[in-house]
Amino acid sequence: MSDTALRICPLCEATCGLTLTIEDGRVTGARGDREDVFSAGFICPKGAAFGELDGDTDRLTGPLVRDKDGELHEATWAEAFAAVEAGLREVLDAHGTEALGVMLGNPNVHTIAGALYPPVIMQALGGRNLYTASTVDQMPKQVACGYLYGNPLAFPVPDLDRTDHLLVIGANPVVSNGSLATAADFPGKLKALRRRGGRLIVVDPKRTRTARLADRHIAPRPGTDAALLFAMVQVLFEEGLVALGELSERITGLDELRALAADFTPEAVAAYCDVPAAEIRGLARELADADRAAVYGRMGSTTTEYGTVASWLVDVLNVLTGNLDRPGGVLFPQSATGRAPRPPKPGKGFKVGRWHSRVSGHPEVMNEFPLAALAEEIDTPGEGRLRALLTIAGNPVLSAPDGDRLDRALGSLDFMVSVDPYLNETTRHAHVVLPPPRPSQSPHYDVAFSRISVRDNARYSPAAVPLEPGRPDESEILARIAMVLGGLPVDGDPGGVDDLVIGHGLRQAVGDPHSPVHGQDPDALAGRLTGATGYERQLDLRLRLGPYGEGFGADPEGLTLDRLKASPHGIDLGPLKPRLGEILRTPSGKVELCPAPVAADVPRLRAALAVRANGGLVLIGRRHLRSNNSWMHNVPALTGGSNRCTLQVHPEDATRLGLADGGTAAVKGDGGEVAAEVEVTDEMRPGVVSLPHGWGHDRPGTRMRVAARAPGVNVNQLLDGSRLDPLSGTSVLNGFPVQVSPA
Repeated sequence: MSDTALRICPLCEATCGLTLTIEDGRVTGARGDREDVFSAGFICPKGAAFGELDGDTDRLTGPLVRDKDGELHEATWAEAFAAVEAGLREVLDAHGTEALGVMLGNPNVHTIAGALYPPVIMQALGGRNLYTASTVDQMPKQVACGYLYGNPLAFPVPDLDRTDHLLVIGANPVVSNGSLATAADFPGKLKALRRRGGRLIVVDPKRTRTARLADRHIAPRPGTDAALLFAMVQVLFEEGLVALGELSERITGLDELRALAADFTPEAVAAYCDVPAAEIRGLARELADADRAAVYGRMGSTTTEYGTVASWLVDVLNVLTGNLDRPGGVLFPQSATGRAPRPPKPGKGFKVGRWHSRVSGHPEVMNEFPLAALAEEIDTPGEGRLRALLTIAGNPVLSAPDGDRLDRALGSLDFMVSVDPYLNETTRHAHVVLPPPRPSQSPHYDVAFSRISVRDNARYSPAAVPLEPGRPDESEILARIAMVLGGLPVDGDPGGVDDLVIGHGLRQAVGDPHSPVHGQDPDALAGRLTGATGYERQLDLRLRLGPYGEGFGADPEGLTLDRLKASPHGIDLGPLKPRLGEILRTPSGKVELCPAPVAADVPRLRAALAVRANGGLVLIGRRHLRSNNSWMHNVPALTGGSNRCTLQVHPEDATRLGLADGGTAAVKGDGGEVAAEVEVTDEMRPGVVSLPHGWGHDRPGTRMRVAARAPGVNVNQLLDGSRLDPLSGTSVLNGFPVQVSPA
């Protein structure tokens, strides 16, 4: 007997709607939900393999606890939570909160529990040792937005459905399905752009699948995006092409920006970028001439030596051409669970460095330290050393630089807890492993990705398959950890955590004169929330008080959880709308085009223009359509084909170095050496090689049998963690030098 259920896909940022076929509590099929208001039936190979991933027999079904002999064994949930309480309390009582670090992996933003509960955990801990995947991904964009708009979570996204001209820098959205721009069927939207007469320009060292769709593909030297973008800014000023339009009264720092860009002429940067000056001028002129244009950059520009400067310049170009906050340009999405609009006013702005890391003195950025610093904070002796670690959905042994060092460091911890469905390269060191349920057994609302969606919408998926009796969901697992860190008994009622969060939120709301519940009784309001669980009540609160919410009766037609549940294919909230005034929280109350911390890093870039390529190779990463970081290498349907860990090399470089297609190359970097299979392809530009991240499944003690059969190599082992973007603490994962030879 089979049944069907709707589920929002949690496997990448596209958040497509799925229709699942379920037999005897197992997902046996997945297809696109044609009635989904956002994805309209689009599906990628990851979504089609949802059932196979959901039913992976290597997924842990119960907790593991390490015994006195050092062996992990199965335990009951009560035993596991008791072990967590005992282990963490022993470390905290002896050494204080600074002895515990927390590492959050990328999958946290793909679950409702991962969005709601880690902030509660950090607040309960009161510590400062937070490490996340942000500093090996998008942190430069957050820092740039923080300085420009006063809000590091205010990401302007391209208005894909209405733009006439899209310039893509260091992104491959045909494969990634979009990133920091949630767009189901990104490939279809690019084709629609071309069909309506628009232009697609791609700047990438590789001829990616996105570049193949483009009107023009420009392949610069990796890591030089900031200089190329600065030269475009210089051309706009020099040729009188700056057209601020309605933004003219809402910006500050224009003259300072003009002076800062003066030295970055196309002729000055051409040799450094390896792009002709005439081509750079053409890019700037075409962008300025387009009626509605958008510049969009991603990991190829953020995970570089000048990642924050490049991310800043992407938005600067959108401002100078009048395309910020206008239809067809780039706009700020309005999440249904975000804050309701408030009157425009100056804010506190954005600051970093409120505290610093113990060993290398890295400044705090958005409450966290660089992931590259985690190993040294564990293995460097002295007061304040990390002695315990909590990882939630993270595998930093593969995702952070110098995984071998971190691997050794994790083995030296006094205590480690991992919330993860797998025994992988990182969690094999844990003293307690707490596996969350299968995705089909978990509810879903995209708290994170609705903030960066190319069209406003709200969608909720209840669990498609019920939990086994006695099985805690992910929210309960994380809530009990928060209870331990807050000094509460772990076997207490986890619903108390939700009550605390809801109470705090309501007290803030009733004290806000702009809130629809100003002056009301928070306890009475709490009693009106619906939802069968604590996380559903939290979601109901956010929806009611959000920009589309019913405000506890203030707008009877507004959103509530019940209304959202009554619309199983989601609710379309319309195209993106101009809302810059609601966003700005800079001290000036304007877009601050030339923030001092960013300007102070520009001389470093200016000095780099004198450095010429010496004929050596540089390495870049790449995306795979059937993968997402290190998540999916244990799913047979998603392995093989193009989803392989190969070193892609241009034919000229292969001939020069004596490399053969299918042979093995030794690749050496600052942090170590790996041996990878060679794939010769003219998609690479000469002088550049590419190796994907997330591989290296060859360590003992893991339980991922499919991944272990084709382990690949850990590209981050080529790095020692010393190469960072200084403004954001983000690791340089693209455009770093390597030596390559036949193995």
